[in-house]
Amino acid sequence: MPIPMPEISLLLQMVALLLAIGALAGVVAGMLGVGGGIILVPAFFYAFTYLGYAGPQLMQICLATSLATIVVTSIRSVLAHHAKGAVEWPILRGWAPGIATGAVLGVLVAAGLRSSTLQGIFGVLGLVVGLYLAFGRAHWRLGPAMPGGVVRAVLSPLMGFLSVLMGIGGGSFGVPLMSLYGVPIHRAVATAAGFGLLIAVPSVIAFLFVGIDPAFRPPFTVGAVNLAAFAVVIAMTLITAPLGVRLAHWMDPKPLKRVFAVFIMAVALNMLRKSLGF
Repeated sequence: MPIPMPEISLLLQMVALLLAIGALAGVVAGMLGVGGGIILVPAFFYAFTYLGYAGPQLMQICLATSLATIVVTSIRSVLAHHAKGAVEWPILRGWAPGIATGAVLGVLVAAGLRSSTLQGIFGVLGLVVGLYLAFGRAHWRLGPAMPGGVVRAVLSPLMGFLSVLMGIGGGSFGVPLMSLYGVPIHRAVATAAGFGLLIAVPSVIAFLFVGIDPAFRPPFTVGAVNLAAFAVVIAMTLITAPLGVRLAHWMDPKPLKRVFAVFIMAVALNMLRKSLGF
């Protein structure tokens, strides 16, 4: 049976928007070394809103689909960093149970929240990430080594929980945390890729069982994961991330990070504005 023309038109618009989103996320991730989730979640939100899917569960779809892409990108990143001996496996093993537990709790909480509430959470946490990118200093320290015991038991699930509520991997919280405890930046980045996998795999499995109202569900959505967005974004980031890496070698990354910090804070503030109904 042929697909009605309006649906074909909608699908073409959807693919075009997703291609642009994937290309941007790949370039920025390659250029600045940040995870794509902090770009993908608001980009998915604006794209699906434009396409007419602005329902009360839209943010769940955006979070879940972003996390699905992080499964693939984290695997690639961990393997590449492991080949260079940069992954701190003892840290990864020690923090894994708490991070994965926090990620599942994050899905359980996110599934019961309205899209506007999740927008507000994204906005607040996005401001925190943006401020750290803009003003954080490499010499700041909370301790000489990654904590264990009670501190780890609190911080590890908190990292997984907050990351799921933002739809991001391990980089935005994991890299600053490890840096504050004296882990060299290249090893922090490598190990945070593993954090991303620990966050994304259990949360995506859980999101596949979250029910979304069919009236507001974009095409090719299973549970809360939009398979079309996942496939297109992964394909585009594979193409454009190497371009971002080359651009990073041609430019000074410090001013670029500040510009990106301003961009993230602007997006976060706009999310807060929308969540408050303005």
